[in-house]
Amino acid sequence: MERPLIAVLLVVGLIVGSGVGSSYARARRGWNDYQAAKKTVPGARRAAWLLIKVVTTKIGVIVLLLIGAVAYAAVGGEERPAPSAPSPSTGQDDRPAR
Repeated sequence: MERPLIAVLLVVGLIVGSGVGSSYARARRGWNDYQAAKKTVPGARRAAWLLIKVVTTKIGVIVLLLIGAVAYAAVGGEERPAPSAPSPSTGQDDRPAR
């Protein structure tokens, strides 16, 4: 009578133990993954700030070029006199005859 009870308790203990063991292994893997991700955050943060710096520098250069182009257009660029209209010909050809 004791043997079946011991066998049942052993089976129940194995089932509960395997459930607890798999939960512990899952929690341990999760903790290790968390620690690994936590260690990569400073490097990722530095890379993100570097990319933001590069993009803002490019945008700043483009904005400065646009402001310069607008200022140049507002001033009018170089002051050249308007081309004069061609004078009417007198009817005589100034080229030497052949």
